Amino acid sequence: MASRHPFRSACFLLALLLFFHFPPSFSLHLSGSWKTTTFFQFLAKFGFQKTNLKDRSETQGYIYGNITTQLNTTSYVTLAVLDRGYFLEYYGNSTVSQRAAACTAMFKKIDSVAYDSQCNDGGSQDLLRKIPCPNGKLCPDEDNPKNVVENFQFSFHVEDLSQPRFWYLSFVACYRDSNCSWKPLEEELSLDYDIWLVNGNPYSKNQNPLEYQFSFDNQDTVEIYLVFLACYMFLTPLQVYAVMRQKHPVTKLFTVGLIFSLCGVLLNMFHCLKFAFDGKGVEIAAIIGGVLDICSQTLLMLLLLLLAKGWAITRKELKNITLLFSVWALYGLVHVLLYVWDLTELDVIDDIDAYQTWPGWLMLILRIGIMAWFLFCLRATMAFEHQKSKLEFFLHFGAASLVWFIYLPIVALIALQVPVLWRTKLLLGIVYSANFLAYAVMAHLLWPTRSQQYFLLANQVDLGDELEEFDEAPHNVENRQAPFIRKNSRSLSDSDVFSTHDLANQRIAV
Repeated sequence: MASRHPFRSACFLLALLLFFHFPPSFSLHLSGSWKTTTFFQFLAKFGFQKTNLKDRSETQGYIYGNITTQLNTTSYVTLAVLDRGYFLEYYGNSTVSQRAAACTAMFKKIDSVAYDSQCNDGGSQDLLRKIPCPNGKLCPDEDNPKNVVENFQFSFHVEDLSQPRFWYLSFVACYRDSNCSWKPLEEELSLDYDIWLVNGNPYSKNQNPLEYQFSFDNQDTVEIYLVFLACYMFLTPLQVYAVMRQKHPVTKLFTVGLIFSLCGVLLNMFHCLKFAFDGKGVEIAAIIGGVLDICSQTLLMLLLLLLAKGWAITRKELKNITLLFSVWALYGLVHVLLYVWDLTELDVIDDIDAYQTWPGWLMLILRIGIMAWFLFCLRATMAFEHQKSKLEFFLHFGAASLVWFIYLPIVALIALQVPVLWRTKLLLGIVYSANFLAYAVMAHLLWPTRSQQYFLLANQVDLGDELEEFDEAPHNVENRQAPFIRKNSRSLSDSDVFSTHDLANQRIAV
């Protein structure tokens, strides 16, 4: 049986596809297993906050965890924690086909600064660990147990005194031999790991739960979601009340888009709150939330295009409806493509956002083209319309819609100049603000006491049709045969009596 709600079904299927075929990997409580037959394994990119010298222990970043193997072995490989300056060369050389050459090239630059008790006692930075660690014991490189977080096998203390910075965590199947030369491990090992990356002291009771688990670039996102969740929870019930008072296709479509926005924010909020407690969150909730955001924005665009062509205000039926829906569907498809690209193809190591990829540029260009078409349609509709109240509506509607169409290309260009550590929260805040303001303005314009002035209401009463139907009712036809009372009649017989319905008909006829 065909679905009665194909749009909702498509959104749900998209979410399932993304979750099962393209699982995201941005959880920052990392747990799993790794086999050394996979030479290189990138684990995470994490932004650590700036360290405050006056409160160093509380504002440092910490990386700690356990890495073990079930085999009894003396072989080991390497865990590397590097900033971008060292990581890019290290990562680039990981693709060298000869593993021996790859190991040498990857650590050539790092060896000059990385501390090692046997090979580089004068190293100034703590960047590497030999893994796996012995079961129930600290890793061999942990020479000071006091620096290791309790109940874990290794710890890194990350200090950035000048500014926040990204650090990159990875495994590589290389080890130092007795001559301090880097060699690839030929033996196959399977390592189980459980690693935490946090901003702040794990022992502190004064941690900010909304920032502790989050990479610096994602800090403050919980607060953003909380603010807009409150906004949508205020606006949505009002709009539901409005649509119950005025059951009109425009308000119904608008309300569905608004509910999608509320559900999207709610699911993203749920994911972030759980992430704040366990470092993993609920991935399927975040994915469905993103899909609902896309559905909400595309429905809003559809509504704007329909109103620009005068639907339900100037005319009841539209011409070239196939073209309109084709353009709308194309934009929705590109938006979905951008979302999938962001989750699956965008390399987390690159300091770019989704709008700096070819699907992103395509979506922005298409949005500008649709905006131009929107203005053309609105101009034609206003030229056709002469009623003052409707023209005033189109003026306010056009101004608000134009701002919503143009803000995203402008913000995407501005974001190019914003450091990547601040870019995510900036884009998130502006996008949510623009979408909510668009919904708020439209809710004001479509409020029943205002919209009744310019809507062609489907439930408007046609008095002429009603009277005609009433006149053709069976009891009225029957009663027409009854004689009327004469002016000089003093008494009424049964045959002279006529119903009040006939009286009503006479009055209407008069």
